[in-house]
Amino acid sequence: MSSNVRVRFAPSPTGPLHIGGVRTALYNYLFAKKHGGDFILRIEDTDQNRYVEGAEKYIIDSLNWCNIPYDEGPGKEKDCGPYRQSERKSLYKAYADKLIESGNAYYAFDSAEDLDKHRKSHEAEGKTFIYNWHNREKLDNSLALPEEQVKKRIENGEHYVVRFKSPKDEILKISDEIRGNMEIDTNILDDKVLYKSDGMPTYHLANIVDDHLMKISHVIRGEEWLPSLALHFMLYRAFGWAAPKFAHLPLILKPQGKGKLSKRDGDKLGFPVFPLQWKDPESGEISAGYREDGYFPEAVTNMLAFLGWNPGTEQEFFSLEELTKAFDLKRVHKGGAKFDPEKTKWFQQHYLQEADNNFIAEQFLDILKKKEIEATKEYTKHVIELVKERAIFIEDIWEQGFYFFTSPTSYYPKNTKKAWEEDTHLLMTELIEVIQGIENFKANIIAEKVKSWITAKEIGFGKIMQPYRISLVGSLQGADLFEISEAIGKHETIARIKKANETLR
Repeated sequence: MSSNVRVRFAPSPTGPLHIGGVRTALYNYLFAKKHGGDFILRIEDTDQNRYVEGAEKYIIDSLNWCNIPYDEGPGKEKDCGPYRQSERKSLYKAYADKLIESGNAYYAFDSAEDLDKHRKSHEAEGKTFIYNWHNREKLDNSLALPEEQVKKRIENGEHYVVRFKSPKDEILKISDEIRGNMEIDTNILDDKVLYKSDGMPTYHLANIVDDHLMKISHVIRGEEWLPSLALHFMLYRAFGWAAPKFAHLPLILKPQGKGKLSKRDGDKLGFPVFPLQWKDPESGEISAGYREDGYFPEAVTNMLAFLGWNPGTEQEFFSLEELTKAFDLKRVHKGGAKFDPEKTKWFQQHYLQEADNNFIAEQFLDILKKKEIEATKEYTKHVIELVKERAIFIEDIWEQGFYFFTSPTSYYPKNTKKAWEEDTHLLMTELIEVIQGIENFKANIIAEKVKSWITAKEIGFGKIMQPYRISLVGSLQGADLFEISEAIGKHETIARIKKANETLR
């Protein structure tokens, strides 16, 4: 394929970007990069009533955090700008006029009240009111009125819309890169509004004009746009333009599989549905984000890539470069993809294990700082090496290894009841003496000395190892016991055993 591939992600700034939108952006990005093409961001803000302050910045920040930056768009202006539809407002009227001149569109003056009356009268007869070929010449529009009257009404400032004139008795044959060939009967289509007298186009007109002017070769978008495909196809034809190739992506479904994934599902089941945390500017309500919840962007993009696509191999972990090479629209599923929060954690755990320990240590030192705990980077890195295999998030390292940084303040009762027997006090006093005598305080040497002593005493290992662990950790969890001793040092190891011995005696 030639490198004339140009794709666009065109969200509306009406709130935070849902992960379904991020996946659409990701697939566009992967497709563009695979074919040496361009990935464009266009902000579709023609509906000013729904515009939300901060939403555009949120969209851009989300794409950057996911490592899928756009090549052209707001702040990265090139020849096809501006990239906000509100700044392209002056373009659209000329195209609406062209459609009227060619007979593919017409002026309609029907008031909302009149249309409501028509709807209600149809409902009373058990029918559905559709504004199209079967009734348009009986309604208040330029198809039913003399030209002079139409002109006068527009000059008088009367409100109007421009409607597309859908053809009668035609079967449209449209191809979709994911869904294959489709046939649509034009008799069931309504005459959609393209342009309003307030000077703003509807999504349909602005979308087609912008895609044409921005030389978009492939429109890769969610399946919720399938009902608009026939109109968009006919608009390209009406303008005499070559249409881009279309690909409609499957929905991301709720974890139980029925219905589209929503914020409510995330709230109920405790996982984010947005890439970054979002604070609603009006209500002040805060919605969770993957970044703030501790996920790595690599885990999120890897998880999203598999929601509706598979590479046809057993491989599940992909870097962005590997995804770019493997991605193919022909392998995108038609059916909805069930969202699995546990699978996202599984990806996250993998990427945490793969992550450089220096990077993790830097992040974890910030967590320690908030807890007012001081530690060197080298020590922190060593702790991470010992406990990270049990962690999913960087924050989990505290839960898995807090005892490396702070002495236990309490002891888990269920463990102590079982492990602290009548003679434990005496055995722990002896253990202190054994530890005191170890010169080279390394894990392997501590292990050798302590185990030799236990063997010589002819007692079960549990009688020593369990209270020893409780002394250092506060419970029977944790990393290798001798590694803990080495890390915290001889003095601290003895101090903790003494403290537990006094507390639990």
